[in-house]
Amino acid sequence: MTQAPLPAVAQRLSFLASSAPIAQAARARLVERYGDVPSDDANVVVCLGGDGFMLETLHALLGRPVPVYGMNCGSVGFLMNAFVEDDLPGRVARAQAAVLHPLRMVAVTQTGSVEEALAFNEVSLLRQLRQAAKIRISVDGRVRLSELICDGVLISTPAGSTAYNLSAHGPIVPLSANLLPLTPISAFRPRRWRGALLQSGADVLFEVLEAEKRPVAAVADFTEVRNVASVAVSEDRSISATVLSDPDQGLSERIVAEQFTV
Repeated sequence: MTQAPLPAVAQRLSFLASSAPIAQAARARLVERYGDVPSDDANVVVCLGGDGFMLETLHALLGRPVPVYGMNCGSVGFLMNAFVEDDLPGRVARAQAAVLHPLRMVAVTQTGSVEEALAFNEVSLLRQLRQAAKIRISVDGRVRLSELICDGVLISTPAGSTAYNLSAHGPIVPLSANLLPLTPISAFRPRRWRGALLQSGADVLFEVLEAEKRPVAAVADFTEVRNVASVAVSEDRSISATVLSDPDQGLSERIVAEQFTV
């Protein structure tokens, strides 16, 4: 999804940087060159760091209709643009926008407490101890897999499909596909199950079997809940975040190109 570019003269840029020295030094140079306003007063936030810091920034800005333009000062930087100091207002003005909707995780622990979190990448369930997890999977109220014996299982957004989901041999999904990859992590039984593609409106329920003997943690981006009994996941389209990308390397294009990377 695209939006009209912002005129360079109208831009009020706020610079946020990770704690990495290279990101802090980059921020200092950019602030000196282009100025800086508080994120509450900005119409564009420039995020300096890696993909992890981009996720932190998106979470920090939830509820504010301000787009984020990332520049890579980290390692992989899949969600980021190349770091170039020159003509930053022009690059931001020409950028393409992608609107992301997070997954909402509702986790119930073995003690009955309920914890919620959002994920722009994925929600994953992971075994905590040496024994494999046993997990029942239901979709829209119907049990689809009565027992998955595994190291874990995850459900990702399209934007997150190139992250942990891809590492677990899940499919890459274009942003416009309205699909959510459901991917096992080191499945032992059923051995040949490779996961599923679900409609974006699906309601997914993971129930942990033998939870005390085989404890499981649930993670939504960087929020971890340990000793879960059940985890419900669904896309929350009432919440959105806008990520800006250079026209020749839009997020949709990066996701498509990743499918041809060898």
